[in-house]
Amino acid sequence: MAIYTRTGDDGTTALYGGKRLSKADPHIEAYGSVDELTSVLGALMFYIEDGQEKAFIEDIQRDLYTIMGFLAHAPSDLSQQEKKIALFEKKIDTLSKTLDPLKTFILPNGSIASCWSHIARTVCRRSERAIVLSLKQRDKEDKKNTGTVVVYMNRLSDLLFTYARAFNKAKEVTIKK
Repeated sequence: MAIYTRTGDDGTTALYGGKRLSKADPHIEAYGSVDELTSVLGALMFYIEDGQEKAFIEDIQRDLYTIMGFLAHAPSDLSQQEKKIALFEKKIDTLSKTLDPLKTFILPNGSIASCWSHIARTVCRRSERAIVLSLKQRDKEDKKNTGTVVVYMNRLSDLLFTYARAFNKAKEVTIKK
């Protein structure tokens, strides 16, 4: 089977169910940004030494594929992503207890894992903005899933920020303010 279909040569792409949209449509931008985030998380995983953390991030990649399906109008069960929000908060709280209190903005640099975590965080924030714009045009009847996706992305970016700080601490990297 060929990887190319030529169906997008006119600047359109298909949603689940076959509806075609411009590749510049906010819906396409939203799930394209989430797709980019999954790739950045894959790069981040290369620099994480802890096998459990790698597995956790790989699970996030799977969550993001479910979210992309939802954004492409596929029937989607986001109950696992809804549960994951509380897990993100617990992980953020646990990691934060080991870190110095945050009193100022920090520069996004340091260890390689920290830098990739910051890159993932910024892509996540951009994805979140694209999703919010896209969901403004979404059917009002799907508010529960819409809310889940926005909160999931918001909390994921918080987790990635906390990871960046924790990865630097693990490598004893101090960031100058």
